[in-house]
Amino acid sequence: MATLQSTVDVIAENMSGAGNITSRKMFGEYALYLDGKVIAFICDDNFYIKPTEEGKKFYPDFEDAPPYPGAKMYMLISEDTWEDREFMTKLAIITANSLPTPKPKRKRT
Repeated sequence: MATLQSTVDVIAENMSGAGNITSRKMFGEYALYLDGKVIAFICDDNFYIKPTEEGKKFYPDFEDAPPYPGAKMYMLISEDTWEDREFMTKLAIITANSLPTPKPKRKRT
């Protein structure tokens, strides 16, 4: 089952206080970016954020789950928290700040 655009819209809108939230559709599912840094995936209408020590401390009630078959474990964020803008914004900021800056893409020759 592919993720609905409305699910992506709700999650992105409720994290928008963190900065520039964008999404990219990939194989019917979505990657979620904060200021150009991948912080989460939305797969099968479920929200998976990259696991960080700081994120786990902030949201200790998370469940570990892979966003797609063969993927490493991510923090599965309960749907009942998606509407909490303050929580979603803080989680996005904590996660992004804990992740390395993406490497610049090489130019093709």
